[in-house]
Amino acid sequence: MHEHSHEGHSHTHEHKHSHEPLTPALSPSDGAREQHRVLAVRQAILEKNDRLAERNRGFFRARGLLTLNVLSSPGSGKTTFIQQTIAALKGRLQTGVIVGDLATDNDARRLKATGAPVVQVNTGTVCHLEAEMVARSIKELDLKGRELLVIENVGNLVCPASYDLGEDLRVVLLSVTEGEDKPLKYPPMFQSAHVAVISKMDLAQACGFDRETALKNLRRVAPKAQIFETSARTGQGMEEWTQFLIQQHKSRKTDLSP
Repeated sequence: MHEHSHEGHSHTHEHKHSHEPLTPALSPSDGAREQHRVLAVRQAILEKNDRLAERNRGFFRARGLLTLNVLSSPGSGKTTFIQQTIAALKGRLQTGVIVGDLATDNDARRLKATGAPVVQVNTGTVCHLEAEMVARSIKELDLKGRELLVIENVGNLVCPASYDLGEDLRVVLLSVTEGEDKPLKYPPMFQSAHVAVISKMDLAQACGFDRETALKNLRRVAPKAQIFETSARTGQGMEEWTQFLIQQHKSRKTDLSP
């Protein structure tokens, strides 16, 4: 953010305004160097994150945890969806949760009401979780007896797509209230998804949601993603979703067996 002070600055009728740039424009070669520097810094950040994500992944697998990175835009029903997932899995898969938000612990308090252990991560001005944040959170989370770890990422359909956290499955929610074109507008997020969940299906008719168009767009952008149509409020699709998670956990246990 830039602040401009005009204190003490006055104009007369004869005053001529100059429209010359205040700072000299970058030459093409300067611009190329600047772009190269930005790309190099970003590459270094992502390489470090990827190394830490692999370390997280090894830790999760050694503990027998199925780990989900749950992503969406704000207001898609992500927290309610996770609440109902935990409730539906009670007695079948024991769950722990890491919650990412810029500020407040509102979602963490809601999820603690399920009885699952929850750790809140406040990112401040950072619009996504990073592998290092998850690694620190694990130390605070009671994982004894846990079989499923749900990471609720910061509500954002852009930045989180670039950051591997060490998850087994990347789960992206698309709410019926957001419109059918979100996969086309934010392709990196949906392309990286293992699972796409259409949420708030109980509101589909009221919102004029075009189900066929939404499915077509999801299949176009994320052809390999498993798709679930759910309503956490009514329970629609939640049993199919939880059965999928149970099967995924069993498959990973089998893969890790000696």
